[in-house]
Amino acid sequence: MSRPTSRTVLLLAALIAAMLVGGGAFLAADARLTRALDRSLILTRHTVETEIGRFAYLPGVTAEDARIRAALAAPQDAGAIAEANAYLATVVERSGVAELYLLNDAGIAIAASNHDEPGSFVASDYSFRPYFTRAMETGEGRFYAIGVTTGRPGYFLSRRLFSGAATGVIVAKVELLPLQDAWRAADAATSIVDADGVVILTGRRDWLYRPLEALTPDTLARLARTRTFPGIDMAAAAPILPAGMLMRDLPVTPDGWRIVAAGSRGGVHLIALSAAAIAALVAAAGVMLGQTALQRRRLVAMRLRQSDILEARVAARTEELRQTQDALVHAEKMAALGRMSAAIVHEISQPLAAMEATLAAASMSDPAGPSAGRIDKARGHIRRILRTIKHLRSFGRKDAAELQPIAADSAMTGAIDLVQARAAEMGAKIRFAPKGASPVVMAGQVRLEQVFVNLLLNALDAMEESAAPRIDIRREAREGRIDYIIRDNGCGIAPADMGSVAEPFFTRRKTGEGLGLGLSISTTLLDSFGGRLILAPADGGGTIATVTLPLAASARAAA
Repeated sequence: MSRPTSRTVLLLAALIAAMLVGGGAFLAADARLTRALDRSLILTRHTVETEIGRFAYLPGVTAEDARIRAALAAPQDAGAIAEANAYLATVVERSGVAELYLLNDAGIAIAASNHDEPGSFVASDYSFRPYFTRAMETGEGRFYAIGVTTGRPGYFLSRRLFSGAATGVIVAKVELLPLQDAWRAADAATSIVDADGVVILTGRRDWLYRPLEALTPDTLARLARTRTFPGIDMAAAAPILPAGMLMRDLPVTPDGWRIVAAGSRGGVHLIALSAAAIAALVAAAGVMLGQTALQRRRLVAMRLRQSDILEARVAARTEELRQTQDALVHAEKMAALGRMSAAIVHEISQPLAAMEATLAAASMSDPAGPSAGRIDKARGHIRRILRTIKHLRSFGRKDAAELQPIAADSAMTGAIDLVQARAAEMGAKIRFAPKGASPVVMAGQVRLEQVFVNLLLNALDAMEESAAPRIDIRREAREGRIDYIIRDNGCGIAPADMGSVAEPFFTRRKTGEGLGLGLSISTTLLDSFGGRLILAPADGGGTIATVTLPLAASARAAA
């Protein structure tokens, strides 16, 4: 594996590990924060309900007092009003409630616990307050709002009472600001949200009297009519958007309130990022260790493979050396055989010439005798032997390297004469019937014959198993070139071997029957003539060997 790929794998592994571990850490930390907020909500709801519940009895108990009923029945009686005021102040002092006050059936305060204080409720009109209208309608009411007289928020509990023909409402104001102060002291993002979605108590100063969602026009109109938040422009209050915070809530009965606890996810994100970073480092270290181990295994495997390759190469080179040595021995044997054949040709040619001369003299002395026919036949055989010997002598003679104009057909006929004996043994027919004068090419006579001999011998070797071996040779002229096309009907060349047959020492013959140099030498010789050799499979089986030679300049000029 290349270095960039390894680095990519490392980065991907670290990224995946960081994402998985970071995501898991985020979910776990978020779940812990959720559980903590839920526990806080349960405790806060219990505290709020307890704080309100401990004063829920007070309006009903106060309404049963005779002094309160007397003041309601005779509001013009100053003594009865004074006794009611004193009683209400005493109850406030003893119970801990913020305020107590008595309203007549018109919603006017006729007695109050703060009758002798600045901002007294006495003579104030509270008929617009929902706690008054609900108490008059149903017997009791509950409402949270900012006091229009004191400007301090409170939770108002009301109870209807009767005194003779008079009807009134006793109201207890419970302040919940101590809860808010405790939340702010603890820096807790705990809030109470009323039924309209407005925060009425909160540990966050910037959340107070702001809605969680935008208020509708009807809600704004009702809040203005009941003066729930006097002095505050609720239409301009922006909704709370707690970015990066987790919010949980619980309902508080019976007013439709909700207690909301919010926790910052900053710590959750920090935990997730820390876990992701650690996971990425661990994953990267693991991948690096794995890569190191893998590279070590690959290095060991590569060394073992190199050892095997080296052994195979040594074995192959050893086999090539052995084959080369065998080829050299065989080449030396062939060279010795060539020298011996030259000597034999020299020794045979003279007796054969003498025999031919003797038979010629005999034929001349008795041309019409009974043995004349046999003598002529014997003379023909001797002349044939002499022609063959002549070709062998010229083929074995060292040829000059210089190129010279030669008749290409004579090289072909000479090659056919040299292989004719082998063809006759096989029963093979060699057909070469050129028309017209022989083309002239720039080559060496002996070397061109050697090319044709190699091709013809290869064709004969390929036809050893053929039922009717046949070699057809034709000559085709092209512009400035001549082609000799040699076609046999032998076994052909395997497609897999087609690209290798011209390589040195390539042979499919049995060991000792050939060097595998014929086609290689022929290709080299043709290159020196400016020609080339093309081998191709023949239709129906066999091989077509095409020898292409450039015509001599004199031949082209004559044409």
